[in-house]
Amino acid sequence: MNKIQISVLIVSLWVTSCSSGPKETKESPKAEIPTANLPEVTILPVTFTPIDSLSFFPDAILDLNTPLSNQVFKPGKVPFEFNVKNFSFKTNGATSPRLGMILNGGDPEGYSAPIFQRELARGTYRTVAFLVDQRGLSLKNFGNYVDRDFLVGDSRPFPYSAEPYLAINIPRNEQIIPLGQDLILDFLVLGGDLKLDGLKVKISINTYQTETNQMIPLRVSNLPIGDYQVKVQLLRTTNKELEGPFSTSTKTIYVR
Repeated sequence: MNKIQISVLIVSLWVTSCSSGPKETKESPKAEIPTANLPEVTILPVTFTPIDSLSFFPDAILDLNTPLSNQVFKPGKVPFEFNVKNFSFKTNGATSPRLGMILNGGDPEGYSAPIFQRELARGTYRTVAFLVDQRGLSLKNFGNYVDRDFLVGDSRPFPYSAEPYLAINIPRNEQIIPLGQDLILDFLVLGGDLKLDGLKVKISINTYQTETNQMIPLRVSNLPIGDYQVKVQLLRTTNKELEGPFSTSTKTIYVR
């Protein structure tokens, strides 16, 4: 091999080694999201506001003819017969549920007639019945509501108690509240007067709380999405709890 061929071979090897060496790569700069133009999310405080546009029917009377006090029935269909005065079950010409009834602190059921039956098992029952306005809120004038204890089958009456107690119309257990919609709290206090008897109602919705000494529905605004325990307690103004079985009610609601 002559000198020219050797020189060409050396140059070729040098070029090959340079082309196969490590190459420098440049990374594209990451795109940064500008934060100055993003809208601010405002978290509104949860508020409790009395509903002031209430319906009043001071002359409406709701009487319960059946059951009588501590009347005993056989398990099965139990008759309920109410007498309604100065109040119509018709709204805009059509009959609608204008009578609500709660049994043993449960959710109310609505009725569009004053006479009906309920299928009941053996037990001791307390019924609270009340007239409602067109929005489903309970009427709160004296005579607009009535309560009564009765028995089904071989059962014993509730122990005597002169203490007042609660009946919750709204919310219903496991009620779903659409996000942005207000939760309505509507209750009755029976067997006593909040102010005259030194009572108050404490309402807890998880960590949100308020107290009232008026039997007025409340509007709860700005509840975030979540699961809530709505606890309503009838207390002395000294915070002493009442001993009756229906002085506290707890409902589960969902904001979705």
